[in-house]
Amino acid sequence: MNDSPGWATPGSSPSDSERPSTDGSAQQPAPPAQPAQPAGDPKWSAEQPPPGQWSNPGTTPAAPQPQPQPTGGWGQQPGTPQAGQYGPQYGYPGAPGPWGQPPAAKPGVIPLRPLGLGEILDGAVATMRTHWRAVLPITLVVATVVQVISVIVQKFMLDDLAISASPDTGPDELIDAIGSTIGASAVVQFIQVLGTIVVTAMLTMVFSRAVLGQQSSVSDAWRESRPQLLRLIGLTLLMALGAVLLGAVLILPGILADAVGLAVLGFLIWLPLLAWLAVKFTLASPALMLEKSTVFKAFGRSSKLVKGTWWRIFGITLLTTFIAGFISAMIVMPFQFLSIFAFSGGLDALADGSPADMNNWGALIAPAIGLIIAQTIVMPFQSGVTVLLYVDQRIRREGLDLELARAAGLENYGTTGG
Repeated sequence: MNDSPGWATPGSSPSDSERPSTDGSAQQPAPPAQPAQPAGDPKWSAEQPPPGQWSNPGTTPAAPQPQPQPTGGWGQQPGTPQAGQYGPQYGYPGAPGPWGQPPAAKPGVIPLRPLGLGEILDGAVATMRTHWRAVLPITLVVATVVQVISVIVQKFMLDDLAISASPDTGPDELIDAIGSTIGASAVVQFIQVLGTIVVTAMLTMVFSRAVLGQQSSVSDAWRESRPQLLRLIGLTLLMALGAVLLGAVLILPGILADAVGLAVLGFLIWLPLLAWLAVKFTLASPALMLEKSTVFKAFGRSSKLVKGTWWRIFGITLLTTFIAGFISAMIVMPFQFLSIFAFSGGLDALADGSPADMNNWGALIAPAIGLIIAQTIVMPFQSGVTVLLYVDQRIRREGLDLELARAAGLENYGTTGG
């Protein structure tokens, strides 16, 4: 077990006698040293190699004769690697090689060095593909719970809402309809964000094992994340409460003073502040789960890790959100069309001016099924990017790669330039 402060690695590291070598092969124990035999011992001749490979004891060995080197047009000098020799030279950290530093060790889904954008995205996808038996059940259950709650909320909050194309609809009815829609959407989005945070926390243990090249299961993830669940709930509530209070402070004065301009100005200030705080604390959840810290320490750790790289993390998070949104839209769109044309009257209802019933059970359940499928795929991708961003920042700031290498059983990592 990795007991160093600030990192709670699931599972146990191999013992020193059983750890694999850094080239991926099992490390064999060194044979016991044989005592030197005197020159006259009869055992000496039995262990002697064929003549010509060493001189008699006490004599100076002759200088080795240079061997002719094959010519092949590249001007190879004695000692230069031949074709097919490059792989073994780079098979372990610190291996010699003519092309500079060898590749970083990669015991799991990412190399143990500062990560690029492509490596973070690839690491998240590789974890989903390699550890799908643990990833998909967690996301499927959470996505189903989130969508069931969302359908119930929409059904009862929009029960009296009927969007009609009739020109007789007055402004008051239209405002009420828009207000109800915004309110229901806000509740649904909050539930979605909450589910995403919970999935990120539960999958943190799966991703931390994947970084080390270790397998995990749903029961392992549950057992390792359960002690932090209450603190996770507190962290999630504080994040939501902070966003609401910030919006109330900036927007509510304009509403109470009946000053539309002031309210709009407060809203325009609230949005960038909310984005800044969201990125600043985006690593709080993995810090809480992996470091076994308190809620406020997790906020502090996230702020410290993000400091100086806000724009980079913002860009990666924004790109991840765009990719996830595109994939979700492609999956949900057919179910949305099914909801409109099969359960809501479709274009015929709009043509004859009859209200389109978008709040019956069929119209709500059809897109919910599409969202369950989409979120089962998208949520682990977003969660994985968040966890790998946390690992990347700790590698850059705190040299976490050395600790991860020891946990993965890589001997002498970092002592020879690896």
